[in-house]
Amino acid sequence: MDLPSEYRAGTDDANNSGTKSSQKRRSKGNKNQKAAQPQAPQQQQYFQDFGMQNPQPYMQNPGQPDMFYGGQGFDQGAYGGQMAGMPQFPGQQLLNDPMANMAMQYGQQLAGQGKDIVNKNVEKYISSSKLKYYFAVDTAYVGKKLGLLLFPFTHSDWSIRYNQEEPIAPRYEINAPDLYIPVMAFVTYVLVAGMVLGIQDRFTPEQLGVQASSALVWLIIELVAMSLSLYIMNLNTELKYLDIVAYCGYKFVGMTFSLLAGAAFGSTAYYCVLLWFCLSLVFFLMRTLKVQVLPHQDDDGFTRGGKRSLYLILSVSLVQPLLMWWLTSYIMVFRKV
Repeated sequence: MDLPSEYRAGTDDANNSGTKSSQKRRSKGNKNQKAAQPQAPQQQQYFQDFGMQNPQPYMQNPGQPDMFYGGQGFDQGAYGGQMAGMPQFPGQQLLNDPMANMAMQYGQQLAGQGKDIVNKNVEKYISSSKLKYYFAVDTAYVGKKLGLLLFPFTHSDWSIRYNQEEPIAPRYEINAPDLYIPVMAFVTYVLVAGMVLGIQDRFTPEQLGVQASSALVWLIIELVAMSLSLYIMNLNTELKYLDIVAYCGYKFVGMTFSLLAGAAFGSTAYYCVLLWFCLSLVFFLMRTLKVQVLPHQDDDGFTRGGKRSLYLILSVSLVQPLLMWWLTSYIMVFRKV
């Protein structure tokens, strides 16, 4: 149907104006969208208000073909059983290596064998049962033994009782040697020496190590010298090396008391206490070792080795006071007024 030219012109103008207005609205809407894009929290709030789920980005489904990977599926074996993006802890590849596992097992076997060899050798020289014997003490025994070391002159019976060829434990036999008193006396001596040096303003942390190491060195020298003397002189004795350590370690009791007396009452008290403990220790060792170191008796009935055993007993007993004075004299330094 033909329309008048005026009507067509009006219609065209209306259509043009509508198109322009729609373009303006679209451009305005595009501007609003561009302005709203950075406001991601507002979009999330919008979805939460209307109970809608926030659309998630595209994620590949493991095990399914994917158009971006050429239709190939996900292979877990290519990553050693791990997901492609998951981190691995350090050393995991080494643990997954069979050669590394075999090497670790072999190393564990060698370590176990070495431990067994060390335990056997230690057990051969230092048996745990022997150590338990020397530490089988109680409070009553410790008190009696300290009293015997302090005043041994009234003690008469110095023999050690045996039960089926085995010596009775120290807590039941006061004459039996023990290691509890020597060890505790040694530790106390080191601590008291540090205290005395601190009172004299001469203490340094290295002094504790010097005191302990010097005392241990002299104790080892005594042990070696007495063991060699018993072997060279061919003396019949029931002494063991732990017995020698115990008897030589009793001097730390007198050294500790002399240091305490000197720190509390001065030089006169130090020398008096040291002299008393030297005399008591010499008497104690002579009576004890006389029972332990026996003269050798031949088949013809003659006793041999009596003089040698006497010389050895005197040597060991008289060395103890010298060591007691030597290990305490340079600690207890008195200033002349």
